[in-house]
Amino acid sequence: MTEVQTVRRIGLVEDHESVAIGLAAMLGPEPDLELVATAETVAGLLADADDLDLVVLDLRLPDGSSPEDNVTALRERGIEVLVFTGADNAFLVRSAAKAGVLGVLRKSEGAATVVDAVRRAASGEQVVTTDWAAAIDGDPQLSDVGLSPRQEEVLMLYASGEKASRVARLTGLSEQTVNDYLGRIRQKYADAGRPAPTKTDLYKRAVEDGWLPVPERQQRT
Repeated sequence: MTEVQTVRRIGLVEDHESVAIGLAAMLGPEPDLELVATAETVAGLLADADDLDLVVLDLRLPDGSSPEDNVTALRERGIEVLVFTGADNAFLVRSAAKAGVLGVLRKSEGAATVVDAVRRAASGEQVVTTDWAAAIDGDPQLSDVGLSPRQEEVLMLYASGEKASRVARLTGLSEQTVNDYLGRIRQKYADAGRPAPTKTDLYKRAVEDGWLPVPERQQRT
């Protein structure tokens, strides 16, 4: 008796036509993988097809949606997610990874690697890559400073430009407590060999560790 092969239904959220064509070409010869829907946004994909085993997701989309919101929306429908990205923004990769994706895959990977990753993710397996691990754990080349969740919150607000008084109002802490946190944060970075004596330095450390997004490059006009 011939065993019936399970065909995994794949969706792609990507706004570059060349990437969509490339993935379709890679998955086309695979009898157990079928690319059934492609859209430029998660909302657009779910409007057309939500009976999917896996969505291959780009991180930068034309609607400005966040990776975390997109991953959450898909997983709420019972759809697993594999990130397919240029991995040029550590903050976006980290945001998606923390939302519960099965893996983070670079677009520069070879066809065989991409197909294998899609197959494993579509079956519910974790696709462990260096980018995925780095997104979860932070850059392995940077010394971990061991900030507490509250310290991370204070750092993100303060380093993004808020004054200590404003951080206090947003967090429900006293201004003195916020300043105490900032002092401890600076000490932890100094102890890790990554000193951050100024607010600008704290901003740089927050970007390095993925707590704040990498600033976009200004396009010349």
